[in-house]
Amino acid sequence: MDMDSASSVVLQALTQATSQDTAVLKPAEEQLRQWETQPGFYSVLLNIFNNHMLDVNVRWLAVLYFKNGIDRYWRRVAPHALSEEEKTSLRAGLITNFNEPVNQIATQIAVLIAKVARLDCPRHWPELIPILLESVKGQESLQQHRALLTFYHVTKTLASKCLAPDRRLFQELASNIYSFACSLWSHHTDCFLQQIYARDEAAALSSLERTLLSLKVRPDSPCREKLEKTIILYTKVLLDFLEHHPCAFIPLIQRSLEFAVSYVFTPVGEGVTFERFIVQCMNLIKIILKNDAYKPNKNIEDSKPESLEAHKIKTAFFTHSTLTEIGRRLVSHYLLLTEEELAMWEEDPESFGNGNLPCTEVLFLDIFHTYSQTLTPVLLEMVQNLQGPTNVEDSVQLLMKDAVYNAVGLAAYELFDNVDFDQWFKNQLLGELQVSHHRYKLIRRRVIWLIGQWISVKFKSDLRPLLYEVILSLMQDPDLVYLESIFGLLFQLLQQVTECDTKMQVLHVISCVVERVNIQIRPYVGCLVQYLPLLWKQSEEHNMLRCAILTTLIHLVQGLGAESKNLYPFLLPVIQLSTDVSQPPHVYLLEDGLELWLVTLENSPALTPELLRIFQNMSALLGDETTGYFVSALLDQYCIVV
Repeated sequence: MDMDSASSVVLQALTQATSQDTAVLKPAEEQLRQWETQPGFYSVLLNIFNNHMLDVNVRWLAVLYFKNGIDRYWRRVAPHALSEEEKTSLRAGLITNFNEPVNQIATQIAVLIAKVARLDCPRHWPELIPILLESVKGQESLQQHRALLTFYHVTKTLASKCLAPDRRLFQELASNIYSFACSLWSHHTDCFLQQIYARDEAAALSSLERTLLSLKVRPDSPCREKLEKTIILYTKVLLDFLEHHPCAFIPLIQRSLEFAVSYVFTPVGEGVTFERFIVQCMNLIKIILKNDAYKPNKNIEDSKPESLEAHKIKTAFFTHSTLTEIGRRLVSHYLLLTEEELAMWEEDPESFGNGNLPCTEVLFLDIFHTYSQTLTPVLLEMVQNLQGPTNVEDSVQLLMKDAVYNAVGLAAYELFDNVDFDQWFKNQLLGELQVSHHRYKLIRRRVIWLIGQWISVKFKSDLRPLLYEVILSLMQDPDLVYLESIFGLLFQLLQQVTECDTKMQVLHVISCVVERVNIQIRPYVGCLVQYLPLLWKQSEEHNMLRCAILTTLIHLVQGLGAESKNLYPFLLPVIQLSTDVSQPPHVYLLEDGLELWLVTLENSPALTPELLRIFQNMSALLGDETTGYFVSALLDQYCIVV
């Protein structure tokens, strides 16, 4: 491509390619695609996006075409690969100056330089890093920022290379620049702090941007947000160091615990902490608590000196008073439901109920398990202070009771010897479940959850009928569902919920009920049998929900016995699909489908043509070790039925 004549036609095509008129846009895009393999095309693009006088959109598009061309044509072995001469010229042009005025374009240029560096640095581009370092040292503000931005993307990209020779090259490179990057970060951090004290917000923001770029780039953020992100990056570095180098971290355990606990569990942090920082601090405490490298062996003589040292530091730090304060604050401050969480419960109770265990609850579990002897009396005292029904007008006490009951549920196994749960159920919890006021539903919800946590830990069997009656009354509560029998209530709940996970949970309970009562379920399954085909159709994109339906069908067939033949119009196509290895869903459905097939045969009074037709799926299953048991059992059962 002739450079003298090419620039104007490429510029015209790029301009047309930014048009909103498809009649103009499409031909321009096609022309640019044809030029991608022409010699000199990327040199023209470089000149265009380096020309700050041109339209921003045109320059942006030129950068994108250049960046895409690196992926397609930069490697020597690529079809239509760029010549070595042009690549040499392009590499030189990319690092001639770092003065791009538009942030978005500057970021894209930094990314494309990093892409070239991944392929060529340092072997074919040895001058890149020295030029970047020299530019970063410059005094001109924009040049320094853009060079830092590029420096970040280059090092990030080079660090991602996995081959051993590449790793060795990067280690050599990192050893030469690490101290410089640290000094740069320290310098800009000091500048930022000085400017904050001087109330020079503009200068402080500029220094903070450079501080952040020394770790990770986040352009165009407000000062507060940048500061928070910088703090998060600091704590992330600390967490990564702790995770990957626990022994080297031992000298930092004491100071890290002092830092995290003071900001999260004492008045020091009030008004200055923010959510992500609190989470990071809690993770720091949790990892130190649970780190195996910090735990001595049962036989102390076999323990490593590092483990003994770390254990000694932890023991000295977690005094009775410190643990008491942490325990109280975890429950009374961090386990409290927030206004946002209460609003979420009102607006979308299914999603609220299906959330993951929050960081606070995980830390509570870990620290209570480790120091249960100290924390048990603290928690029991909090329970004692909340005995009796709580005034429905006292929202603070309602939230506190919810938090304390949450803690007692989480620590159920640890509290086994300290709580007479049967007496507590009869004397306190049962009464709480019978308070029908709308505002008390928070406590009713928590109490029934609490019982669920304890029922497998410590709950007398002769109390269960009373519990079942309470559950039935709760399920008839206007907050939930409206039918009379347990099965009818569960079925109604299954119809009303919309979240896939919630339907799976309800189906699991229904399956357990059907399995437990077996043939006694027959009078009550009519509605469910009619609903399952619709649910199966609706769950076409949700294979895990279909697995739950298959499990329910397995127990239904076993409960219905020979009467299950009435389900065949729905049941047999389900088995056919689930056990057909040519169908993609079989990856999820095959095992449950085979079990359903087997129980259907076992409960079939005769071998119908439809049952025989499913047998065509058998040939593809023969010889598969993972399904061997079911295949063998199915073959035997077909012989028996015949």
